Amino acid sequence: MATFVHLTPAAHTARVRRVGLKAAGRGEWRGVFLFPVLPSYTLTHQWLRELSRRPGPRRLVAVHVRLPDDEPVAVGRYSDHQPPRVTAAEAVRRVAGAADPRGWEVFLPRSVDRGEVRHVRPVRQVNGWRYRPGAHGTPPCLCFGCRDRGGYGARRLRERRPHPLDGPPPAPRVLLARVEAAEARGDTAALRDALHWYGMRRRGPLARLAPLARHADPAVRIALVEAMAHWSTPGVDSLLSELEHDPDPRVRQAVDDWRVR
Repeated sequence: MATFVHLTPAAHTARVRRVGLKAAGRGEWRGVFLFPVLPSYTLTHQWLRELSRRPGPRRLVAVHVRLPDDEPVAVGRYSDHQPPRVTAAEAVRRVAGAADPRGWEVFLPRSVDRGEVRHVRPVRQVNGWRYRPGAHGTPPCLCFGCRDRGGYGARRLRERRPHPLDGPPPAPRVLLARVEAAEARGDTAALRDALHWYGMRRRGPLARLAPLARHADPAVRIALVEAMAHWSTPGVDSLLSELEHDPDPRVRQAVDDWRVR
């Protein structure tokens, strides 16, 4: 039997003891993430500080799970897009034998039954790494995909070390002036650039930018979709629904790509 640990909020302790661990996620990645129980306490619970950064309860507990040696799982580093499918025993062997097990994880593509839960134990809340293994002491990446939006000191950090492509974006009035100037000149490249910066914001002047949904250049309409799709501004969904019927297939594909995110 192979033994793993799963970290979950302490508030879920009673439910875990009653029904086990429910699968989460969607599609082929619906299941439970685990990590082998290693001789090192620090490595076994290395994911704690990173998981506690997520919204919701921050105090976590360790759920010890025992699986058959031949249980099918996937194992690899968190950055692996297609981790290999192996048995539970082989996953333990690979993680234990890795030169640096930090950042490894095991994925079980199903729920964990109550009978497979062996213990639910408290764990030290200051254990593990944050952001990525070895991140301490290295300057953080401030691109749109990596930065910690809403985190402590995030805004000051972006202002002190602005990213050349991903901000912080110019003030709304500056961007609106750029849009108007680009429209007056017929400069579609400048118009797409201004929409790119609008995409860095949570809201935008939808009423002013909505006419761009009928711009002659499909690239501008695509840039509009990518800029506004995640806005919380009222009216975004209806404008996206309109662009779902755009005559250009690339625009329709851009809307579809955002719908499934």
